[in-house]
Amino acid sequence: MESLSLIIGALGNIISVLLFLSPVGVFRRILKHRSTEEFESLPYICTLLNSSLWTYYGIIKTGEFLVATINGFGVVVEIVFLTLFLVFAPPRIRAKTAMLIGILDVGFLAAAMLVCQLLLQGDMKIDVIGILGAGLNVVMYGSPLAAMKTVVRTRSVEYMPFFLSLFVFLNGGVWTCYAVQKKDWFLGVANVAGFFLGAAQIILYAIYWKPKSSKNAASKDSEHGSQHEHLLPSSSHFRENNEA
Repeated sequence: MESLSLIIGALGNIISVLLFLSPVGVFRRILKHRSTEEFESLPYICTLLNSSLWTYYGIIKTGEFLVATINGFGVVVEIVFLTLFLVFAPPRIRAKTAMLIGILDVGFLAAAMLVCQLLLQGDMKIDVIGILGAGLNVVMYGSPLAAMKTVVRTRSVEYMPFFLSLFVFLNGGVWTCYAVQKKDWFLGVANVAGFFLGAAQIILYAIYWKPKSSKNAASKDSEHGSQHEHLLPSSSHFRENNEA
């Protein structure tokens, strides 16, 4: 049973690495355009806080080194992403993002860790961090709801990366299985939410996804129509010739 948990946990780590790195394409686009466009910072802010708490959870709970290592990796990745977001965001968005980072990723995290270290002991400390981590996992997995709203509003999946949604779905499923094997219900509750919210994002993607060829065809038709209008003489031109 322990070896099975180790195998599932290792698989979960691999998928989690892919999940953490899945926004690379988004940030490559941000670097290319030197703008954050309509991309949201909230998913990365929530993921940084969530990864920090789960790293702490994995450190203080015996036998959860897999949880600590993968989330430590996530902390480093999210810091890099948020730094790039702050550099290229417009001033108003930059200020809002910086404020949220200060409140959630610095203030709330520091307060939670200090309370646990100074006032709580043993299993109580683990339970409190587990409850916080589970709740924040739901927030993290649900944070792309802002992007889902944009998808519905624009009827386009341009600002909801597919691989992020896919790896949220897979990550939630695998870590739920790991939690069942380890009888870690905090980890289980957190990732069941991710599994279902990831599934919802994939369904939304399937509804609004359009092949690039159809987009290009539409733009070409529009361009062709515009050129056709310029080539045809106007009705007033015909009237002028007839009167002459």
